[in-house]
Amino acid sequence: MSANILTVDDSASIRLTTRLALTSAGYNVTEAVDGADGLAKMRSGSFDLIVTDLNMPNMDGLTMIRSLRKLPAYMGTPVIFLTTESDGALKQQAKDAGATGWLTKPFEPDMLVKITKKVLGR
Repeated sequence: MSANILTVDDSASIRLTTRLALTSAGYNVTEAVDGADGLAKMRSGSFDLIVTDLNMPNMDGLTMIRSLRKLPAYMGTPVIFLTTESDGALKQQAKDAGATGWLTKPFEPDMLVKITKKVLGR
C-alpha cells in the first residue's frame, strides 16, 4: 500500500518538485498552500507523513505542527520540515513542536525520497 503524504508549501515550484520526487517513488501526494490549508486538508483526509515549509503566509509551519499535534489522528504522524532555514534554535523549536526531520532548501529530490522512506519505514 502506498503512503499518503501531505506537502505544505506556499511556493508552487517547491510543491511541484516535491510532488514529482514523491510520486515517482510511488507515494500519493496531496498539496496545501499554507499551514491553514494544510490543517483543513488533515481534518478531511488521512496522511501518513506531512512535509512542510516553515515560513508561509496565513499560518507558518511551526504553528501548523503545534495545531496538528493536538489532533488525535496526527499525534504520532511524522513531520519533515523542508525550509531555507538552518538555524539551530529554529530546529530545536521545530523538534519541540513535534517535527521528525529537517531538510534544507534547495534540496535534492533523492534526499527527500530517502528521508521519506526512512521515516515511513517503507
